[in-house]
Amino acid sequence: MNEMYNNGLLNFENGLKELHIDLSDTQKKQFVDFYEMLVEKNKVMNLTAITEFEEVIVKHFLDSLAIVKVLPKDMFKSDIRIIDIGTGAGFPGIPLKIAFPNIKITLLDSLNKRINFLKEVCEDLKLENVELIHGRSEDFGRNPQYREKYAVCVSRAVANLATLSEFCLPFVEVEGSFISYKAGDCGEEVKESARAVDKLGGIIEKNIEYTVPTSDLNRVLLMIKKERATPKAYPRKAGTPSKEPLK
Repeated sequence: MNEMYNNGLLNFENGLKELHIDLSDTQKKQFVDFYEMLVEKNKVMNLTAITEFEEVIVKHFLDSLAIVKVLPKDMFKSDIRIIDIGTGAGFPGIPLKIAFPNIKITLLDSLNKRINFLKEVCEDLKLENVELIHGRSEDFGRNPQYREKYAVCVSRAVANLATLSEFCLPFVEVEGSFISYKAGDCGEEVKESARAVDKLGGIIEKNIEYTVPTSDLNRVLLMIKKERATPKAYPRKAGTPSKEPLK
């Protein structure tokens, strides 16, 4: 591999050790190839503001994989169904798929250009059992083909937790989990969204604060357990959850 990546790869190795994740040389190469595709495509469309290899390793790759801090790693060795809402440039979905190739993952985004980019990534990296959807979560969350069909829903999208929960919880099967990746202190937001989460059939079960491996970046992983089926009234029509978050 390119020597200019050495420092970043060393950080990656150290971060993976901290997360107790073992990757083969093939998987590590997939991460490097994904990085190269990301920065190349970023020249013609806005995918990420973070383009330095070492920063992408920490802020995108290791941060995405930190989900093992709230869910048992063994879960990812099976063929469980996971959906990534508002996947953007493929985070956390693509890193999860590379690291845990057995999972079946759906990547949903409202911008078709991003979905087309992720199709290229999946083809180039030979990633199988990846479903790519261009659309709004409010529309697909009502679709019986997708509603309450996933063991885990993940999202790194930037939105209020009440709004995100309305986007995400309809996809989660009862007893499944919605994992929200958050930056910094979100204690107040968690308190304010508790009633909305309850209306949607969930309960905030874990709030794990952590530092992204090999960095001083403070993050939070929120685990919302789905206790009951989401009422048929949710999600509301496209645009409403963002304009009028549940209270």
